Amino acid sequence: MTDDDTHSHDDLLRWQAGAERVRDLRAAWLPRLGTETVALDRITGRAVAEPITAPNDVPAHSHATMDGFAFDATESYPFDLVDAEVFPEDDPPALGEGEAVRIATGAPLPGSANAVLKREEARLDDDRLQGTDLDPGTYVYERGSNVAEGERLVEAGERLGPKDALLLADLGIETVTVRDRFSIGLLATGTEIHEGRQRDLDSAMLAGLVRAWGHDATHEGTVPDDYDRVESRIDALADEYDVVVTTGGTSVGDKDFVVRALAELGDILFHRVRLRPGKPIAVAELPDHDAVAFAIPGKPVGAHAVTTLIARPFFTGDPSLPSVSARMARAVDIGVGGFDYAIPVTLDDGDAMPLGHADSALSVYKEMFDPSVLSSSTRATRADGFVLTDSGVARGDAVDVVPYPVVER
Repeated sequence: MTDDDTHSHDDLLRWQAGAERVRDLRAAWLPRLGTETVALDRITGRAVAEPITAPNDVPAHSHATMDGFAFDATESYPFDLVDAEVFPEDDPPALGEGEAVRIATGAPLPGSANAVLKREEARLDDDRLQGTDLDPGTYVYERGSNVAEGERLVEAGERLGPKDALLLADLGIETVTVRDRFSIGLLATGTEIHEGRQRDLDSAMLAGLVRAWGHDATHEGTVPDDYDRVESRIDALADEYDVVVTTGGTSVGDKDFVVRALAELGDILFHRVRLRPGKPIAVAELPDHDAVAFAIPGKPVGAHAVTTLIARPFFTGDPSLPSVSARMARAVDIGVGGFDYAIPVTLDDGDAMPLGHADSALSVYKEMFDPSVLSSSTRATRADGFVLTDSGVARGDAVDVVPYPVVER
């Protein structure tokens, strides 16, 4: 049991509640950023400054999705075939009652037509068309069926990806006004790191995460375990950056100064969540500096877990965790109740092997999951994903595995 385990957990948030608070924090702070207008090939990872509504119907006209014959399917065969054929570049002719026209895939339908008969289902006799009975809408991409004019498609603050360029281009939108990226200053704390006796394992990982989430990160070095120096350094970085991210010094030990410094410099929204590994995260607003701070625990695997689960919604706006189904390859027990445990696993043909179990490539525990040791075991990063559970898991149990790429983009 660690020193932190001797303290009451009554005031701890569920990690899901922490993630929601962080997403709400993003909504409050995002409008403070400036804006720029970018082309569609530069929208990936950017947050939209204003809602986007459809300026027109898509498609603007009903189109054929098969080569065949267009007509009004509420009428009956036979149809008189007009002397024309409609191609995608054409303006369609008007059709009278009981008339049909040849049409190519992608061509606009005449105004009175509402269905397309496939050529292979058609029978012609002296320009009189017969065929199978159709319902209106058969083989027709109907006007406005994709997007209706005035429909709101993207909310302010929503983060765009490459696929969004498809819809926006189809709407005739060539540029989008987006928010500037958050600027992030990364500060590693700890005398052992500052003096070079231990490596700073976290900063490169955290920089990679926030950059993958679409923002700018800068390494700002290290600071020893000295309260005045910790506070002074955070104070200075908060003047320079939108977000300060620290590592280490977040627990309740005698030299854990980061949380105390944040309390002095601003308002702590919460400290510690019901998640293992990664419990002692802290999130604060620094209103005098117009900045936000995330204090991340120093153990590397725990740092990754808590950052991707709780800090990620601030940068992406998305707390969701899509998962894949698997079977637990070994039984895993948990220790202290009332927590969610992020258990790293490797996937093999539908089996989830807990990486860290004695039978895995990383032997950290036998049956009782040990987040304290595992949190420092960097080989655990070779897992394919993790299982979130608040109870023990039996061998063969169905589990939901959150793949690491889900939380790293």
